[in-house]
Amino acid sequence: MSAEPRKLERLVAGQEILFGGDRVASVSAELAAAFVPGDQLRVVERSGELLHIPAAEVAVAAAAVERAQRAFRAMGGVDDEQISRFYEEFAQRLESEEVWSEIAAANAEDVGRATARGRSTTRLVAGDKLRRGMLEGLRGWIGTGSRRGQLIERVDHDGWRAELVGAELGVIAFIFEGRPNVLADATGVLRGGNTVVFRIGSDALGTAQAMMRLALDPALAAAGLPEGSAALVESTSHAAGWALFCDARLSLAVARGSGRAVATLGALAQQAGIPVSLHGTGGAWIVAGASAKPEALTSAVVESLDRKVCNTLNVLCLPRARAAELTPVCLAALDRAGEALGQAYRLHVVEGDEAVVPAAFFEEDVSVTRAEGAVSEKRADRIPEVELATEWEWEQTPEITLKLVDDVDHAVDLFNTYSPQFVASLISENAAEAERFYQRVNAPFVGDGQTRWVDGQKALNRPELGLSNWQHGRLFGRGGVLSGDSVYTVRTRVTSER
Repeated sequence: MSAEPRKLERLVAGQEILFGGDRVASVSAELAAAFVPGDQLRVVERSGELLHIPAAEVAVAAAAVERAQRAFRAMGGVDDEQISRFYEEFAQRLESEEVWSEIAAANAEDVGRATARGRSTTRLVAGDKLRRGMLEGLRGWIGTGSRRGQLIERVDHDGWRAELVGAELGVIAFIFEGRPNVLADATGVLRGGNTVVFRIGSDALGTAQAMMRLALDPALAAAGLPEGSAALVESTSHAAGWALFCDARLSLAVARGSGRAVATLGALAQQAGIPVSLHGTGGAWIVAGASAKPEALTSAVVESLDRKVCNTLNVLCLPRARAAELTPVCLAALDRAGEALGQAYRLHVVEGDEAVVPAAFFEEDVSVTRAEGAVSEKRADRIPEVELATEWEWEQTPEITLKLVDDVDHAVDLFNTYSPQFVASLISENAAEAERFYQRVNAPFVGDGQTRWVDGQKALNRPELGLSNWQHGRLFGRGGVLSGDSVYTVRTRVTSER
């Protein structure tokens, strides 16, 4: 019979921590020194990383979830008209020049601090475009349907019937880095009677706090929604995000962003038994088929490189048999994309395919805009095939990988092996080839031109809460776009006929 579990009070340097059933991680001296009673230690089972979560960060995350959970219990008494009023009240406050000037001032401070630390500010700046997008999204929720109370299916029996009815899911957590507009986007879960907890990165926390104080919280009160229906985790520590995604009271955990941080958050939530919506790594692939028209390929490349977001072109595959014809077309398209941003462009060429690119490109210096400012880099470099998995995070200077392929099947094999299995586009005039591409490529988003359509609002007229790729497997029961009407559960109700 096993002994009763005890609280972890201290750690010792070199102490071995068992995880995953048969693996062991060792405690570093730094971790051992930092850990005090009341803190938590979490193991990321995918990587073996040991995460130290101070008690204070556990408390601040738990308090936000508690507020949202209390609000959720009260949401059953809130009708759809009140929720619609909240969105309009929120939008009106963001439209107010007095309110927005204060939010913009807080954002300017955030941007200044981020710039001083050499951080990317591409998605941090709360300009007019971001403001308009938030207003459009909020008002879009007013006309969006809800599955709450919706009859999904009815089965009649002799003397009684069973009905499947849509219902609220619960408390939804969002973590996003440096994207203040997501705070407004994420309130979309309220449409279906859910509540939400936000955790925003340190870069944008001041902007988020101002938005909460000046617009979101007053809109909740004006609409009569429960206090805490939207709760902010007010901490700049990554540990607060880890603590949030380990809270089993969550019904769904959504991480917006990319890279290792999102993968860690997703792993923690899944280990806690919480369903997740993750977009780990971005970057779209465009594949040219044997019948690709140069003008169609040009349009696809140019329109997919207007700015760096998750659905921006990252890897371009050209058929080897037409490389001499299509490579100059694509280089000209890259020139156009760069010129539109007042920039040059950067090209990574997979080893073995260098001959298709002018040799001078590998010696030519160009000015490239990075988060830390303008730097001088070679226009082109050589990378191993495994680097097809790399998402190029550029600021203003378009940057892609070029790979020559034997045929479309070869490109699909590379995509399924190296890509984050996110966005795939085929430029082809062959209907059979396009159908084979669709059937074989392991991506939730598949198109036949530019890749920037991968957005819930743009493609489906639904304000988007998140995008999921298939990097860690396909999704159960839904598509890769997470929207307000897809955050729900199902109840079964039986009614007797008397």
